[in-house]
Amino acid sequence: MLKIQTKEDINQQEALKSRGNIPIHIAVIMDGNGRWAKSKGLPRVAGHRQGVESVRDIVEACAQLGVKYLTLFAFSTENWKRPKDEVSTLMRLLLKSLRDETDELHQNNIKLQAIGDIDSLPHEVQKELYEAFKKTEHNTRMTLNLALSYSGRWDILRAVKKISEMISQHEIKPADINEKLFGECLTTYQLPDPDLLIRTSGEFRISNFLLWEIAYAEIFIADVFWPDFRRNHLYRAIENYQKRERRFGLVSEQIKQIKTNEKIQRDTSKKIQAVL
Repeated sequence: MLKIQTKEDINQQEALKSRGNIPIHIAVIMDGNGRWAKSKGLPRVAGHRQGVESVRDIVEACAQLGVKYLTLFAFSTENWKRPKDEVSTLMRLLLKSLRDETDELHQNNIKLQAIGDIDSLPHEVQKELYEAFKKTEHNTRMTLNLALSYSGRWDILRAVKKISEMISQHEIKPADINEKLFGECLTTYQLPDPDLLIRTSGEFRISNFLLWEIAYAEIFIADVFWPDFRRNHLYRAIENYQKRERRFGLVSEQIKQIKTNEKIQRDTSKKIQAVL
């Protein structure tokens, strides 16, 4: 999967890394496959097929940059309402991609996992998914997380039901419910919250994606359809992210003081280590 890079691409990546602020977790709403195809007079399926090429390139670039988690919104619960032929095509493409790409992911130390109502997927797709999960489960370079038959509201409702059951079984009391417990009941419990959310196609919507998790994510809207989105677009999104001040509800002065304190702690730690 990780093909030979051009010198220019390596330089671009090194420039981003030198700033020392590569997002740990990037989430992507891959939007615009159908409109891309329509703009070229092609059937919608052509957009989905071309979108697979974008997935390959972005997975490669993120792994090369040192991004630890990449979550792709591949299929929403609402997508089941699309024409039956299109849904069938999407499932076939997913199945083919899993069969074609799992070995490459494994060879490049990338772990594959998924969030969503996996049980609602066709049996053959489920089987291929679980085999891919098993094969790549110990890989550590990056985690590629596919959101399949997923929506933020679905996951939140699922968490509420799970907590209700815990209360009814006297495992917890209502007073025990807090953000940590709620987060642990979501399908994303093993993932850190996204640092950067990218949406393609120029649309300013989050489309029921990671509603709980993106509370403090930086959002970047790319004005290209997903099939045209490539690593250069990703680099621009990361560069934009690196220029922002992430305050998490604080004011700038507080953030500066926190950074100053962290630097003092690092410098002190280095001095102590030098003495020892």
